[in-house]
Amino acid sequence: MRWLWRIYRLLWRADRVAMRRGLALSVAVLVAGAALLGLSGWFITAAAAAGLAGTGAVFDVFRPSAGVRFLALGRTAARYGERILTHDATLRALANLRVRLLRGIAARPWRQLMRMRGSQALNRIVADVDALDGVMLRLAIPLLAGAATLALAAMTLAWLVTPVIALWIVGVLGFGGAAALGVAARRTRRAARRAEAAMQALRTRSMDLMRAKTDLVMHGVLDRAQANVHDAAGRMELARAEVDRAEQSTALALALSAVLAATGTLGLGASLAQSGILTPAQAALGFFATLALAEIFGPLRRGMADLGRMMDAARRVGRQLDDQGGATRAAAPKSRTAQPRLRLQDVGWREDTACAAVVSGISLDVGAGDTIALTGPSGCGKSTILHLAAGLLHPAEGRAQLDGRDLADWDEADLRAEVGLLAQRSVLTRGTVESILHLAMPEADPGDMRRVLDAVALWPALAPRGGLQAELAETGTGLSGGEARRLALARVLIRRPAILLLDEPTTGLDGETARTVLEGIRVICPHSALILAAHSPVETKWVRTAGGVILAI
Repeated sequence: MRWLWRIYRLLWRADRVAMRRGLALSVAVLVAGAALLGLSGWFITAAAAAGLAGTGAVFDVFRPSAGVRFLALGRTAARYGERILTHDATLRALANLRVRLLRGIAARPWRQLMRMRGSQALNRIVADVDALDGVMLRLAIPLLAGAATLALAAMTLAWLVTPVIALWIVGVLGFGGAAALGVAARRTRRAARRAEAAMQALRTRSMDLMRAKTDLVMHGVLDRAQANVHDAAGRMELARAEVDRAEQSTALALALSAVLAATGTLGLGASLAQSGILTPAQAALGFFATLALAEIFGPLRRGMADLGRMMDAARRVGRQLDDQGGATRAAAPKSRTAQPRLRLQDVGWREDTACAAVVSGISLDVGAGDTIALTGPSGCGKSTILHLAAGLLHPAEGRAQLDGRDLADWDEADLRAEVGLLAQRSVLTRGTVESILHLAMPEADPGDMRRVLDAVALWPALAPRGGLQAELAETGTGLSGGEARRLALARVLIRRPAILLLDEPTTGLDGETARTVLEGIRVICPHSALILAAHSPVETKWVRTAGGVILAI
């Protein structure tokens, strides 16, 4: 429950004024409802009694009828205002929380991001934040408003009717409602969690099915993937049905509690009226007020049914917020150092649980215009060396320095201004070619973009499709593999980094196009230090021709 309490405080602090006003209006709605029904019952009974007593002609019908109209209209207006205030404040607070969580994920170390599954993480954040709207709207505000209304009703009925009836109403409705809601929370906690887990599985499996449908068909397992989707949907429906049954049972228990309270109030009122302690109108007021007060538990039913889901979501969100405690916003990049040197001194790296190092004893020293090609069989560690040189990995042994400073000591924004990396698997975002290049260099102008695309031999292919305005789908769909690779390379080159790290930049290209692209790299970045992981003979031959060094790993 401490996680729920923490989320409640976070949402409350987001807009205290709106939350206080919304809570006050929520109390006003419940009080107006009880007062409306109680006054109506008193009015009808008192008017009937006055008619029977022959005093109907002098009975004041104007003030009670005006009170009924005022309470009816006031209750409607208060309900509208309460919904506007609390829902608006809660939704704005949740929107800010969602952005905060996404920023925290984006600021995580690179290795953690590599292990994350993007769609699953995004689904988790969206589902958790969506679940947390109930903390305020279906738990906190209804609970506080209901308790305040019940206490106020007890004092008012003790004054207008009798303390005995007031205690009976509060005891039966309060304890009966609390017991029913408590049982509902225990019964639905596990089912709500199962429903949430099944919904997440359904989302993930549906996305996998849509993205990989071609591969699933070709491997003959499409039916199995569809069965997995249906299985998750079935489990979700079963769990939700269990939650719904428990909620219906809770509604029945609350209704029985209200019937017991109303029946007891009616019996006590009739007995006290016969004894002359109360008038029939006072007894009617207590009876009808009891019926109205039973409504205070309605909003809490759904909240208790979703309590397990909200508790899990609050725990996950709270832990993510704790993980973000030490995160700081990256500073704006400083002015670029004039042609810095990159040095790797006896660098080694291994996975946390690995017995052997991936790479060990690697030393490099590159500056302006230098070219080094890393060669060796697949899996020997070429990509790992590039990641160490880019500061994405921190060496387990040795030192990785840029301009005499350890890469770990560099501000992230300053480091990215100096070092550019074309990873082995680069991802293109959805959008136009221009927007993809703007991702790396927002201030780049169309002329500069075209020069870079020309350098990587991509502009002739893009020009007939719309040039910079050519629209690409997710992951660069619309381009061939070689074209997508060259666009990813252009995105790195347009920043003209001082240290250029390229992991197999000519993958998917024929020999002639590969040579054109390699020469274009030097046209765009003539003074950059260049380290490339080379598999292709074209790449190693070009490095030798350019006077570079071949380093076998």
